Amino acid sequence: MSLLSKFKDDLLFARVIRSSGKLLSANTISLGLSVLQGVMVARLLLPEGLGLIRVVMAYASTVNSILSFRMSELVVRYGGEYLGHDEKDKAAAVMKAAGLAEAVVSLLAFLIVLGTAGLAEKYLTESTGIAWMFVIYAVGLLANFNVETSTGILQVTHKIELQGVFNLTQNVIATLIIGAAFLWNGTLPIVLGAYLLGKVILGLAMFIAAQLQLYKILGAGWWRIPLSRLTTAGDLIRFAVSSNISATIIKIFRESELLWVAFFLPTEIVGLYSVAYTLVSFIAIPADPLISTTFPEINRMVVQKAWSKLRDFLRKVTTLSFAYNLVLGLGFILFGRWMILIYSGAEFVDAYPALVALTIGLVFNYILFWNRPLLLSLGLPDFPIWVTLSVGLVKLALAFWLIPTYGIVAAGALLSFYYIASVGIMVLRGVKEIYSPEGVEPQRHEDAKTQR
Repeated sequence: MSLLSKFKDDLLFARVIRSSGKLLSANTISLGLSVLQGVMVARLLLPEGLGLIRVVMAYASTVNSILSFRMSELVVRYGGEYLGHDEKDKAAAVMKAAGLAEAVVSLLAFLIVLGTAGLAEKYLTESTGIAWMFVIYAVGLLANFNVETSTGILQVTHKIELQGVFNLTQNVIATLIIGAAFLWNGTLPIVLGAYLLGKVILGLAMFIAAQLQLYKILGAGWWRIPLSRLTTAGDLIRFAVSSNISATIIKIFRESELLWVAFFLPTEIVGLYSVAYTLVSFIAIPADPLISTTFPEINRMVVQKAWSKLRDFLRKVTTLSFAYNLVLGLGFILFGRWMILIYSGAEFVDAYPALVALTIGLVFNYILFWNRPLLLSLGLPDFPIWVTLSVGLVKLALAFWLIPTYGIVAAGALLSFYYIASVGIMVLRGVKEIYSPEGVEPQRHEDAKTQR
């Protein structure tokens, strides 16, 4: 049987690809709109203004992520398991607990941004009188009070493609506003308002869609199910806390890059780095749908102890991701300078070395995108914490030495180091687990049944 036939005849793999394809179709259009937005914003605001708006947006996102419990992962891990066993009361209790906890976290995150906006202005920007921007943009946290839980619900109900539809909708509206600002020489607050409106639309749409799915699957009164139905509350709390710690570490060491660059370097340099970071982030466009659709399937196979199917599934998705990420990576390295020129203009071309450095790490990360979902499904939520913390501390220590001296090239290289080291270690641990004696024995049993 040819390699192509193996891919084509695998019903599980085909289902994942179909779901990913639906999400990718909308995301591809959104990508085009995001590129158009970026072109207009960069040319309208220039490096200093672009750096300022990116810092404002990154600050609210970072505060929220530090407090976040990654409820989408909890919903997939436990809500998906209960739905798979037709334990609808327990599934409803999981959804309810996740939604309430996320709403509290979102409110707390907004209050923290409100109280620390002055400090953010002082230490992360070179401007005065702009603390209000941090507060205004943080309103989006309130509108996204349930987006993580909603994402998990759409994943386990196989409706995650709706996220792409909503993302496309908010992108269209934001692009129209930014386009008007670009044509009529709009100001930075107008651009910030466009991004904020997009977050509000996405957050509310995700919530409504998730509630409709729960109504169909769990019934009209699902939210009345008491939390006491959770007999494994201790496991849920441990999982959520572990996810929170892991998310906090990832946010501090990986996803708050612009804030660290803003701490060490002038706002104008942040604008340059943000262009490189934004362009390279487009590598995630084809990977995100796969992440969203494969996590529930990985979790289901672990619950069923279908180790042979799981190993075969991971080989196939890795082969696919390797092929397209290698092409994307080479494209960014070979044509990155022209991408920057087209995207933002000659004022940003000095961002090219940082773009190359970032590309290496992100390509490695998205080839092996399943590293953390596999460990979570295997009941090892603590292992990613220690890995990301250890590698992150090394990255941070080197940042104080390298970034002030070598600038954004060092920042990009350090982030790539973080991806390669942390992802590599987690992949090795996950592969070791699924090839352990506990996994080999079921495989032999499955092979014996096949032969019979």
